[in-house]
Amino acid sequence: MNDDARTNIGTPAPSPSSAELRDQVERTRDELGQTVDALAAKADVKARAKGKTAAVKGRAAEKAALVSDQIREKAGEAAQLVKDKTPDPLLEKAGQAATVARVNRTPLLVVGAAVVVLLLVRRSRGRRR
Repeated sequence: MNDDARTNIGTPAPSPSSAELRDQVERTRDELGQTVDALAAKADVKARAKGKTAAVKGRAAEKAALVSDQIREKAGEAAQLVKDKTPDPLLEKAGQAATVARVNRTPLLVVGAAVVVLLLVRRSRGRRR
């Protein structure tokens, strides 16, 4: 204890003015309101669950984007590796075949449909036996 506390024992503390009391009451009300809001937020399980769900969703989306980028990168590397290892004459022939296929799309679609129908017919006949 300090000397001032000993000498003031029994002497009443000076009373605060009414303005000071009002300010103190307002501060206390604000603090109490903030405390009540904080307790209400902690007690709101549904809102907390939604918040956690949103956070988990966000992290999952970030990871999915990261994995997607990694897959694209690896696919690009693999395509480049295949292109590097494939002989040039084969690449030229493949390019020519792709060009011919683009130009003659309709006949290729008709031939493809005919092959599918033929395979379906053969398959259905095999089941009847």
